[in-house]
Amino acid sequence: MRVFGDLQILRERALPVVATALRSTVGYHAIPIDFAGAANAEPLVDAAAYGLAGANFYASARNAPYYHAIPGAIDKLLLRYGAAERLRGVNARLAEAGLELWLFDAWRPQAVQIYFHDHWFPAELKRRNPALAGAELVAEVERYWAAPSDGAGAPSPHSTGGAVDLTIRWRGGDALWMGSLFDDASPIAHLAHFEAGSATWSFSAEEARANRRLLYWLMREAGFAANPNEWWHFSYGDQMWAQATGAGAALYGGME
Repeated sequence: MRVFGDLQILRERALPVVATALRSTVGYHAIPIDFAGAANAEPLVDAAAYGLAGANFYASARNAPYYHAIPGAIDKLLLRYGAAERLRGVNARLAEAGLELWLFDAWRPQAVQIYFHDHWFPAELKRRNPALAGAELVAEVERYWAAPSDGAGAPSPHSTGGAVDLTIRWRGGDALWMGSLFDDASPIAHLAHFEAGSATWSFSAEEARANRRLLYWLMREAGFAANPNEWWHFSYGDQMWAQATGAGAALYGGME
């Protein structure tokens, strides 16, 4: 019997065309939010209560490449009820192969978003390229870090409680190899980075490709949309999800 059982077929299924997927990360704040809908009244729930393992990456100092607790981070993983229920279903599928989800981050306080969008990441980009400035700098920052919520119908994905950063691990053990650090804000983090072969192809690249495919297809089949710039980021019910899936409106607004 194969180690991954019936999940092996997902490890072998190619990811969709990247150029098409990238459209989901541009202009999504123009999508309306159904503030009066039943979904938007859903509470934030503790991921642990739904059998979801994880630890808030930003609340610890063991969080490469930062190596310090991020101002404003909390030590809980909170999600909208609808998102948590869907993740519980993904976990049930993974359990058949002795696997489970591991969450890095879910609902995110605005203080964390502000820290990275306004301070840490712009400074890091300018350290590497001092000439980067103005609109070009903002565009590069927002490839990986959404602007903080403005309180006018444009919440950052994580502030809605519908976005989650996660990976897959052996149940109670090591994470599957995904080919990069979590939060590696560079092209290696792009979901389809390993889809094209190269002269330097390796077993490591092949394993990362298979595991990213597995995570992507499991999450998509559960109703989540992917951020093509980040293999770990998926969302349900927010504006990015609505744009990616063709929904007429987002289900979730921001929560504080």
